Amino acid sequence: MRAVLLEEFGDPPALGEIDRPVPGAGQVLVRVRASGVNPLDLKLGAATVVRGGAQLARPTRLPAVLGIDLAGVVAEVGPGVAGFSPGDAVYGMAGGVGDLPGSLAEYAAVDARLLAHKPAELDMRSAAALPLAIVTAWEGLVDRARVGAGHRVLVHGGAGGVGNLAVQLARARDAEVFATASPGKLETVARLGATPIDYTTTSVEEYVARHTGGEGFDVVFDTIGGTTLDASFAAVRRNTGHVLSALGWGTHDLAPLSFRGATYSGIFALAPLLTGTGREHHGEILRETAALADGGWLRPVVDPRRFGLADVGDAHAALGTGTAVGKVVVEIEE
Repeated sequence: MRAVLLEEFGDPPALGEIDRPVPGAGQVLVRVRASGVNPLDLKLGAATVVRGGAQLARPTRLPAVLGIDLAGVVAEVGPGVAGFSPGDAVYGMAGGVGDLPGSLAEYAAVDARLLAHKPAELDMRSAAALPLAIVTAWEGLVDRARVGAGHRVLVHGGAGGVGNLAVQLARARDAEVFATASPGKLETVARLGATPIDYTTTSVEEYVARHTGGEGFDVVFDTIGGTTLDASFAAVRRNTGHVLSALGWGTHDLAPLSFRGATYSGIFALAPLLTGTGREHHGEILRETAALADGGWLRPVVDPRRFGLADVGDAHAALGTGTAVGKVVVEIEE
């Protein structure tokens, strides 16, 4: 089968051919139709080890097939698999990290626990934009912060791959949502139903005063990391507030958080792929997500540019420039 292979760290992934996988016990063989591109994909193949999630998730064997997210059709089921049959449309976080082959290939053998039936209302391209981003958003907003009615939620990077879904998920749970974005992406944030905040012209103190009367937000979700996480500590509500971050690497001053008596949770959605523990919860989240999508509550923002397997370098470049609006997706042709 055709697959995009990382032959050496630091080299650009290139289209090649490898043996088609055979599903083992508990696995589903998926004919991949679309693969979502994540910022992590760009870091995993870098010549030097990057701190944080990329360091932990780095492929352990080369050549490696990258690509974490997929949507496709079940081609075959392995021994012991229940709930999936050939011809089913599915989506999920397939691999592309550690020793797990990824989704930038015509076929992928995936642990059935990581998969769910694709939302009927979404095409393959949109479904492939969901898994890692929505699992990250869900683990933060639902599992950790228990977001619900009456909460004021601030999402940093509200037009990004994780951010746009975090905005929609919080709104689906009846929260009042605000989101930071650059000037060119404020309209996208507003269209999703969040109050947009231009972080380039508005200070933390200004938007906290304007939107919360100086009290701070009940939940702050950082999808950017670095100084944005520091800003989150200053924007959270005193005593009962909760800061979440999907990029909580590096060194940070916890004093602002401590003085506010607020709490912090780090989100690392790749842990079940790397450890094998907790994979069932990924499937549960994706089943709940499919119900929300089919109910009209979730529509991932997908970058309009189209890429195929031979264009993976261009897809990575599109994401790396920071010009993408929403998720970049690679489509795998017949």
